[in-house]
Amino acid sequence: MDYYRLKLTIIPNTETHRDVLAALLADCGFESFVESENGLDAFVPEKLYSETTIAEILENYPLPHTLIRQEVEWIKSQNWNEEWEKNFFQPVVIDNQIVVHSSFHKNIPSAQYEIVIDPKMAFGTGHHATTCLMLSYLLELEVKNRSFLDMGCGTAVLAILAKIKGADPVVAMDIDSYACENSLENIRLNHVDDIQIRQGDASVLGKERYDFIFANINRNILLNDIQIYASCMQEGSSLLMSGFYREDCNLIEEECKKYQLEYISDKEKDHWNALHFRKGSPS
Repeated sequence: MDYYRLKLTIIPNTETHRDVLAALLADCGFESFVESENGLDAFVPEKLYSETTIAEILENYPLPHTLIRQEVEWIKSQNWNEEWEKNFFQPVVIDNQIVVHSSFHKNIPSAQYEIVIDPKMAFGTGHHATTCLMLSYLLELEVKNRSFLDMGCGTAVLAILAKIKGADPVVAMDIDSYACENSLENIRLNHVDDIQIRQGDASVLGKERYDFIFANINRNILLNDIQIYASCMQEGSSLLMSGFYREDCNLIEEECKKYQLEYISDKEKDHWNALHFRKGSPS
């Protein structure tokens, strides 16, 4: 799959300005974001690229006194590994327990868990705050011999860690075929077996039930799919979600209440949030 890269110069170039812009672009199909010296690099599949939509986002950017300039570059998919190796992806350590690195890295920090991710264009190397939050939650939970769904899996980093921790069965699902291919490659790199990869969104989930559902997507998709996730849970199952900001949490909590999903806890990093809910008994 070919991609477009937007090189975005943001003035002022603050973390808040970058995060707000990334959230707006994610809602229209952008998949990956990398901080740059002047702002943000944003990547979108060629088929989803729309000059009109991007122009509207930049024109209606909600934070006042902000200047955003863009340069557009077309990228062939086979160049992506080289781009990551040269410019972006460095090993990341989360909660002093897990190190996520690529196969080309040297001098890797030691940690209890080690995951190899060659991300190509898929989202989820562990660098983005939402992936960090979800990995942090997964490190805390006892998932051995429990069923696990990684929804919007990207690189399948969550599914791989769940399998390493003993979850069974493990399913990883993404709407993007390229993410599914990359997930399979990363599963092989980590020598884990029996992770089932599926292409699709929540609408294709059947009558299966999961003890844990992890969904790292975005607010609008999550709000639309919470009802489906709840139908795939039994009493005591957990739903963990990320991909939204603090101001979105009330909307998500209200939607969860409709389906007996009880708030357990939340985490926050760089203005991004993650929420943990548990399925209660029918009232």
